[in-house]
Amino acid sequence: MSDNPALVAAMIAASGYLFHLWLSDLRAFRAGRPNPRALPGAVPCERQAVLVAIAGTLLLLAVETGGETMLGISDQQSKVTILWSVYTLAAAFMEEVAFRGFLVVTGRGRRVLWASIVAFSLLFALIHPFLWEWKDGGLVFHLTVKGWFSTGMAFAGSLWFYTVRFFPLNPQHSLLPCIAAHLTKNLGVFGLKAALGFVSGWY
Repeated sequence: MSDNPALVAAMIAASGYLFHLWLSDLRAFRAGRPNPRALPGAVPCERQAVLVAIAGTLLLLAVETGGETMLGISDQQSKVTILWSVYTLAAAFMEEVAFRGFLVVTGRGRRVLWASIVAFSLLFALIHPFLWEWKDGGLVFHLTVKGWFSTGMAFAGSLWFYTVRFFPLNPQHSLLPCIAAHLTKNLGVFGLKAALGFVSGWY
């Protein structure tokens, strides 16, 4: 999809519309008129929860960057465009609604909750194309050190995003900390790619 600017732009627009719906639900909740069919996590939270979510993400990003340096795989980055990077920011919101919002089992105790978090975090990591790619009409696997390491970091990131939705600082289980954390991660990745020369143009 990254080599199809029209499709990327369409996905950005779709994410923008979804964000508009979610934000409307959040505003309705704040106004004392909660939508009974609101999108998940469209409730407020304390600023402290958001700041902790961002801080944890920056720590994970530092671990990932340092790990790539130690493993000698820093130069094995994929090249991206600015349009694609904007899409990753939009996708961060969509993924939070999908995974941290819908793909989690609540109301059945903490063991089931955390079992679902681990399972869906594994799914989250595996759907990111670090160990595979769709090429020439077929699935091609890349079982490299870079692939495994990036997949592992995606798994760790997902665990953190789930944690900040369900930790004590976020008693209403708002998605705001998750969204802030995910945006921080994707912005950080873009910044690092830009600094290392892996941003190839506008689209």
